[in-house]
Amino acid sequence: MICKSNIPYTSARNLITPKMDAMALDFCIEMEKRQVLCVPIPVNESQWDEHTGRWRSIVSQKHAAQAAGLGSIGRNSLLVTPEFGSMVWLGAVLCEQELEPDEMKRPLCDNCNLCVEACPVNALENPEMNQQSCWDYAFGTDEETQAWRIACHKCRDVCPYQLGSQRSFLSERFFELS
Repeated sequence: MICKSNIPYTSARNLITPKMDAMALDFCIEMEKRQVLCVPIPVNESQWDEHTGRWRSIVSQKHAAQAAGLGSIGRNSLLVTPEFGSMVWLGAVLCEQELEPDEMKRPLCDNCNLCVEACPVNALENPEMNQQSCWDYAFGTDEETQAWRIACHKCRDVCPYQLGSQRSFLSERFFELS
């Protein structure tokens, strides 16, 4: 069952973002009490990079998560984990403490191209996503409500691994309703 409104998805993202930023800050405070210096990386902050012509964060949280063994980046340019698929939100903390990463995950994405075919602005046709086309189409102010909305997540919706490869309670329940 897919929701036809963009409001729940947008609301969830808008509620999760400040909570994740607060969790990162709390983690840094606790680590500094243990003499480990840390810096929280904001969840949704990015700057225009004139060298690449793309929006960039201080750290690519998707690439960091992939390197840490949490999942792999799929054709839809989203991090896909075995447990939760692409239904993850990422936050990051940089710290001076050296940490042992998990073993890198094998890619779940098999390049089925469902995301490529579903994209209304063809942002996934090339190996590197056309970030600006995607963002211009998917994010912005809804003309009717004058509220900021995430208007598209078709690439996430059609992904066979949207909810992960492990048949969790959530994915089993979801597939019963479909």
